[in-house]
Amino acid sequence: MIEFKHVSFSYDLNMEQEDTQEIDNLHDINLTVNDGECVLLCGKSGCGKSTLTRLVNGLIPHFYPGKLTGEVLLDGRDISKMPMYETASLVGSVFQNPRTQFFNVDTDSEIAFGVENLALPREQIEEKVEAATKNLEIENLRGRNIFSLSGGEKQKIAFASVYAMNPSVYLLDEPSSNLDMESVVALGEHIKRLKAQGKTVLIVEHRLYYLIGIADRVIVLDEGQIKKVYSAKKFGALTDEERKCMGLRTIDLLREVPEIIIEEEQKVKLELEDVSLFYRKKPVVENISVKISRGEVIALIGENGTGKTTFSRSLCGLHRETKGDYFWDGKVISKKKRQKIAYMVMQDVNYELFAESVEAECSFGIKNPDLDVVTDVMDVLGLTHFAKRHPGTLSGGQKQRLAVAVSQVCKKELIIFDEPTSGLDYESMARVAKIVRDLSEQRKIIFVVTHDYEFFCRTCSRMLVFSDGKISNDLKCRADNKEEIRQLFFRAAGENIGGDFFE
Repeated sequence: MIEFKHVSFSYDLNMEQEDTQEIDNLHDINLTVNDGECVLLCGKSGCGKSTLTRLVNGLIPHFYPGKLTGEVLLDGRDISKMPMYETASLVGSVFQNPRTQFFNVDTDSEIAFGVENLALPREQIEEKVEAATKNLEIENLRGRNIFSLSGGEKQKIAFASVYAMNPSVYLLDEPSSNLDMESVVALGEHIKRLKAQGKTVLIVEHRLYYLIGIADRVIVLDEGQIKKVYSAKKFGALTDEERKCMGLRTIDLLREVPEIIIEEEQKVKLELEDVSLFYRKKPVVENISVKISRGEVIALIGENGTGKTTFSRSLCGLHRETKGDYFWDGKVISKKKRQKIAYMVMQDVNYELFAESVEAECSFGIKNPDLDVVTDVMDVLGLTHFAKRHPGTLSGGQKQRLAVAVSQVCKKELIIFDEPTSGLDYESMARVAKIVRDLSEQRKIIFVVTHDYEFFCRTCSRMLVFSDGKISNDLKCRADNKEEIRQLFFRAAGENIGGDFFE
């Protein structure tokens, strides 16, 4: 049993910052999570969801300093007074960004890492690694270099490393953020099995659709406080508008309909001819030939590990092992020139945040930035309040919005977004969608790697489907193929997507 008794927490912030507005802090939290219960924590970005989980796994107060009052108890024991090694054996955490919890360069060692710290015999460690990969159906990821994995594959390894330890409590922070839809559905099945084993599961999540029939209760947080506590049935009875007002995503993807975007035929601006991409001389994608016009917003979809991110990096001139030709206005364009015309919002935005404040980041490295545009973009994306904050103090969703803001200011002609809505609530997702549409109206060429169907419906005019190392489908959004588009997104999910929520 996990108990929060009048828990308040405020982070220690750098007092030299002009803006010391507290964010992600908690105020008078009272909550009991019973053994074997699955509780969904949701709410707008920055409402305190991740902070609450850090109190359960002991990262607060051991690694995140601040003022803590009240008690967080695990089976009657104060977690803040438990040694971290003991807490880690009882509570398994899967972070939103799996890279932050990796300690090894190969997948087998990473899965074994936590078990090794339990001081188990080598034979038993190997048995647990084998069982974890078999039960989670990721045997194909064994023996791989961590750095060669896609974002979704890294997320699977992070989950497996915790699963192998067999903790009694699982903390999952945005576990679906980088997964393809088939993997999201599989994640839901894994959580069901954990519940059947009597495990306690706390899930921080914005994407709600896959939790059908899984969550027992839904806790909605707002500004560091518990705003509402719903039974599964009562939460399912809320209207879409009621959920949107709380910053929550849809519970039924089948209600989402791709917007019909009618485009006039435009002159081809970007063309790829027989492009093949390799990783350590092994083919990733082969023989890609596509023609792109200005103003197109092209979704890149497909299962994790099918080469979508590699393809995106090649568009920006960031991938070396490339064959074939790239044309811009009918002329061959080199890697170096592609780097000058392209900008990429990476899946892990921590790689591209360098400045000392949010405001400075929006124009960092940009020659003669338009400060009025900076101000407007920050306002549209809800970043004005954080202007003086260091990017490192923002939540994952806030960092994502900041990286998107830079894409609007940088004046590049080719913009690539790699999972731009990862970790975003409904309101933030809608704001990013507006930015993408604005860029399209400015006649930019935009590629979006996404598994987010809600976002796709609001932004994309075309989709390229990656499968078996090739582009298997190339569809424009039209009235006569919207059902085909929907099926391509749902083909692996089947009946597990949509329908009645939490019957």
